[in-house]
Amino acid sequence: MARYEKTDAAVAALTPEQFRVTQQSGTERPGTGPLLYNKEPGIYVDIVSGEPLFASSDKFESGCGWPSFTKPIEPANVAELRDATHGMVRTEVRSANGDSHLGHVFDDGPRDRGGLRYCINSASLRFVHRDDMVAQGYGDYLPQVEEVA
Repeated sequence: MARYEKTDAAVAALTPEQFRVTQQSGTERPGTGPLLYNKEPGIYVDIVSGEPLFASSDKFESGCGWPSFTKPIEPANVAELRDATHGMVRTEVRSANGDSHLGHVFDDGPRDRGGLRYCINSASLRFVHRDDMVAQGYGDYLPQVEEVA
């Protein structure tokens, strides 16, 4: 497996919105993320470290305004932390190696798919189309990407 790291160069290349979300635990406005309605087959990786996070086959429309997934593609690549900000207790989701803030996980996802909803900021993700996965070093994850109807 590849080694995924947070580098100064990767952080410096972030847009102001990507920096605010990933490095300062910000949240993009609902309904504004460019990956919200993406239905192409592929995987979603950390915008900073490149570590694989979610597969298109686990993405669903939750109506919350952010891309939603039922599970991580590689559980070890996602860290879950208690978040007691904004007067509520939630579970924050961060990339394990890049330490990027991704979003939050809730227990109101599709019951037939495990019951979880990973509510993730588009600004924290980079989409890798299935056709580009081998060339970009993600070929091992092809079996987890199903054709999207």
